[in-house]
Amino acid sequence: MRQQQQIAAVVVTFNSGSTLDDCLRRLRAAQDVAQIRVVDNASRDGSVEIAQRHAIEDARVRFIANPDNPGFATACNQGAADSTASWLAFVNPDLMVEADTLARLRDRARELGPALLGVEQVDERGRADPAVRRRDPDFLAMLRSPGRGSDLSVPADPAQPLQPVPALSGALMLMPRDLFERIGGWDEGYRLHAEDLDLCRRARESGAVVAVANDLRVMHVRGVSSRSRPFFVEWHKHRGLWRYFRRFEAPVRSPPVRAGVATAIAAHLAVRLASILWANLRSPPAGSR
Repeated sequence: MRQQQQIAAVVVTFNSGSTLDDCLRRLRAAQDVAQIRVVDNASRDGSVEIAQRHAIEDARVRFIANPDNPGFATACNQGAADSTASWLAFVNPDLMVEADTLARLRDRARELGPALLGVEQVDERGRADPAVRRRDPDFLAMLRSPGRGSDLSVPADPAQPLQPVPALSGALMLMPRDLFERIGGWDEGYRLHAEDLDLCRRARESGAVVAVANDLRVMHVRGVSSRSRPFFVEWHKHRGLWRYFRRFEAPVRSPPVRAGVATAIAAHLAVRLASILWANLRSPPAGSR
């Protein structure tokens, strides 16, 4: 395999043991994947042992253990820095690629020049994930209509095998290493959520194509590592949205708009946390049924 065709797959784990073994097995069988870097953010569920076993069985797999959880973006950058392949694929540990998914996606990207690409994602029942294709957050729309304004999904266009979009899901992203390095990699100021929107926007602003290959499909078992920590996820989701606003939108918005956006994000966070707390209070304790 020529260096220009080689793909490094970066997998960031946090308590991902229920799906990690299958994810890594599929990556090891994937065409043109020359390096696999598993970066663990202090898992406590057996993810470390699974990654270590794959590293022993396959020299392409290398394992990086963080003593704490520095966040998804930081771990992605660690995996990229520890690899040398010309192409980088960031793959969630709950995402199951087919043998030809990444190679075909790389071939599409080579035809486009600088590009950041994703694929269609479906759940275990074959239902498409509406969050695969995204638009940039419209903060004024969020102020006018918080419910509709926060929906970032872009409908799939079956007529376009390769559909340009403003942003795509971070569950699977493939890009050339030179583009990744030129835009500075992932922004480590994000802990969880919105870092994929940020990466896509910077890629676009650098002149790269951001698109989803509608005719390539993978299964995504969503939220495996997030189900046990809903308060943490909601806090960092809203924190990430605020960071995105401050980086891209705040400099061109008036003080009243900036204050309104801050208030709206805080209010939405309060509602989400109250909803989670209420649901937990209504749920019977484990073993009571």
